[in-house]
Amino acid sequence: MNIDNLVTMANQIGTFYASFPDRDEAHTGIALHIQRYWAPRMRHRLFLHVDSERGEGLDPIVLNALAAHRAGHDAPADNTSVPEDADTGGDAG
Repeated sequence: MNIDNLVTMANQIGTFYASFPDRDEAHTGIALHIQRYWAPRMRHRLFLHVDSERGEGLDPIVLNALAAHRAGHDAPADNTSVPEDADTGGDAG
């Protein structure tokens, strides 16, 4: 899946959780949604984008959520890659 589509979807999730008054709860909600409902390749690609492009295009709430909850999740190791044309599944939002 194209990184622009992943960024758009992540930002849509962030927009939903941005209305939560508790910022920690919002960050947890974003991270859990991505962890539970995105295919591993989609998550991997998003973390690669955060690492290589500093998450360009991602809303601050999404970047903060990913940073706060990265430990223990399937963030990519430095020596792994996913082909650009890899089947990344989908997300209903």
